[in-house]
Amino acid sequence: MKIHIIGGPGSGKTFLADNLSKQFGIPHYDLDDLQWDNAANDYGTKRNPQERDALLNQILQREDWIIEGVYFAWCKQCFEDADEIYVLDVPRYKYRYRIIRRFIRRKLGFEKGKKESFKSVKDLLKWADKYQKVNLPEIRNLLAPYSCKVIE
Repeated sequence: MKIHIIGGPGSGKTFLADNLSKQFGIPHYDLDDLQWDNAANDYGTKRNPQERDALLNQILQREDWIIEGVYFAWCKQCFEDADEIYVLDVPRYKYRYRIIRRFIRRKLGFEKGKKESFKSVKDLLKWADKYQKVNLPEIRNLLAPYSCKVIE
């Protein structure tokens, strides 16, 4: 089984991916780990596109996978290969609350995560609003040819 989960920050992608991974015994991959260089000293350092795409192609070659993330421009092959595509769309108050809660939990050491700052969270909240208004409609258009396997 090949599952792609797409949605904005705080929409529940990782939660759903973790649960499906446990339920079906399928490995789960976060596209953030491909897009961002988590070994870098600074928060927000991107991998070069060739390295990112090579990592993605390695995942796509597997028999089973669950891929989750906000990205769509470089994920066309994921959508083509997926058996199911989940599109997560949650209300603004909910994703904003989840983003802030996650930041606080990470700062207090209750949750493992990236090296975020107050500024990066503020920027993420703005970006999440834009994602909902601009990117999500674009994603729905992009996924129209795959409507038979899209689950909202």
